[in-house]
Amino acid sequence: MARLGKKPLIIPEGVTIEISGEMITVKGPKGELARTMPSFLGLQVSDGKVVVENLLSEDDASNRKLAGKVGALHGLMRSLIRNMLIGVSDGYEKVLELHGTGYRGEVKESTLILKLGFTHLVETPIPSYVTVEVVRNQAIFIRGIDKEKVGDFAASVRRISPPESYKGKGIRYRGEYVRQKVGKAALGAQK
Repeated sequence: MARLGKKPLIIPEGVTIEISGEMITVKGPKGELARTMPSFLGLQVSDGKVVVENLLSEDDASNRKLAGKVGALHGLMRSLIRNMLIGVSDGYEKVLELHGTGYRGEVKESTLILKLGFTHLVETPIPSYVTVEVVRNQAIFIRGIDKEKVGDFAASVRRISPPESYKGKGIRYRGEYVRQKVGKAALGAQK
């Protein structure tokens, strides 16, 4: 059995978990998330805690290859349920920063409009499962209850203009370090 999978998860206040067959539904103040579980894993909810259980029989557990795969999925499922519990109670946030002269962003209706030094404005539709806020035209706050979807949307926005390695212009995550290369002019001065 996986070590991480054995650890119980504490259910935050105001959050409920419903299990129907292989479907898990987590409801909280921020919203509702659902996920299917593999048939060889189960959930035990009691005393404000959730424990993911391995339901493999003794015969199946003796198969090393299968047992290793189940152990990995055991820990993964616990992490996914933990993300669901945090998402419906607190939510998730990714912050992107625009670096470059004239780089700006704004939100109009359900569209993120970016000015990134191209000949045209880049318009990205904002999905319904995230909220986007632009502060001082430079910081883009992406918020939502599903960690995967928030991260995916933030990555798709960053992919529009990733930071380049000479001047560091582009879209980057807050706190991301961009290692900059020395240009040709600096190389010629060193000789």
